[in-house]
Amino acid sequence: MTPEALIDIFREALSVIVLLVSVIILPGLGIGLVVAVFQAATSINEQTLSFLPRLLMTLFALMMLGHWLVRTMMEFFVEMVNRIPQVIG
Repeated sequence: MTPEALIDIFREALSVIVLLVSVIILPGLGIGLVVAVFQAATSINEQTLSFLPRLLMTLFALMMLGHWLVRTMMEFFVEMVNRIPQVIG
């Protein structure tokens, strides 16, 4: 196995991880920003007010995109399993 092949596998793994995590995190980040602007505009300093919308948005994103997330992980796993002979030999 060449170092280039290992670097390619590592790069693909990192790109899949970043893609999957960003799909889950970014909607919650957007809602958190909206709630923070609302709190700043109304001078409401309640910590739980910002937590619940972010939690609900994260759960909603997981619910809506769960099938795509699992399919993406499975495609990456199948690709890695198919590369085993290339990596060993």
